[in-house]
Amino acid sequence: MRDHGGNLDQAIARFGRPAAEWIDLSTGINRQPYPVPTLPPHAWNALPTRSDMQSLIAAAADCYGTKAAIAPVAGAQMAIQLIPRLGPPGKARVLSPTYNEHAASLRSAGWSVEEVPALGDLAGADLAVVVNPNNPDGKSYSPEALLNLASKVGRLVVDESFADQQPGLSLAAQAGQPGLFLLRSFGKFFGLAGLRLGFVLGNEAEIARLADMPGPWPVSGAAIAIGRTALADRDWAEETTARLQTETARLDALATGAGWNLVGGTPLFRLYETGDASAAQDQLAEKGIWTRRFPWSQGWLRLGLPGSAAEWTRLEEALSR
Repeated sequence: MRDHGGNLDQAIARFGRPAAEWIDLSTGINRQPYPVPTLPPHAWNALPTRSDMQSLIAAAADCYGTKAAIAPVAGAQMAIQLIPRLGPPGKARVLSPTYNEHAASLRSAGWSVEEVPALGDLAGADLAVVVNPNNPDGKSYSPEALLNLASKVGRLVVDESFADQQPGLSLAAQAGQPGLFLLRSFGKFFGLAGLRLGFVLGNEAEIARLADMPGPWPVSGAAIAIGRTALADRDWAEETTARLQTETARLDALATGAGWNLVGGTPLFRLYETGDASAAQDQLAEKGIWTRRFPWSQGWLRLGLPGSAAEWTRLEEALSR
């Protein structure tokens, strides 16, 4: 497996603390997840029907504010692996540094991949990838800038996995034009990453081709039942968005007090320049708090948000030392 957050097994092997005693802040997954409702028996013991799938698609379209075609998939990761195989490989460019699976999946599918530092550098590619807002630094681009870029590339993939709390960044309302694919993650904002649910928005013909690739049951009955309920729960989404905004400010203040500098982030994670990310990660790990560092940066450390008062207390104590 490539380098990712959520690698708590490595922390356990190195520091010897049982899994239950760790606070895993190495991902951007909401640690106060959506409360899973009681599911009807058929969600577990029957194959999903066409009408089940259509009800999930309708809930996603309403939540994201789009009239584009939608393909539910087993997490945005599945879309990242499928899209490079929609056509013959060519020249791809990925706006970097970013989530490392984009470039890796393209290379695995036979694409020639160039990782570039500026949005304008993507022009001319047969396929271009932008994560908006970006992981790990939270850098974002306006819909206008991305639509302008779409006219200069063969296909444009915009990964909006962390856009739930920043709907003004989303191209969902403009999705549907040929060559434009939007990826949405369910598990991060709703905190249910283990459910493995995501969506691809795009042109009707291209989405139909993509939806054929994983076969007739791309997501489980449980994912459909939970997903359509959560996507329709606007009160929970608004309350969660407000809470995350307050808590990111709290985390930034703690990090500043520890002598770190904010690089960027989203309402689900923050990225700091620590000066020595390896030492900072180890110091927090000694207190049972796991974070995310990057092999290509000596100073950057990414933290998700604690999920309870007890977790906040532990983090405050660890950073104060």
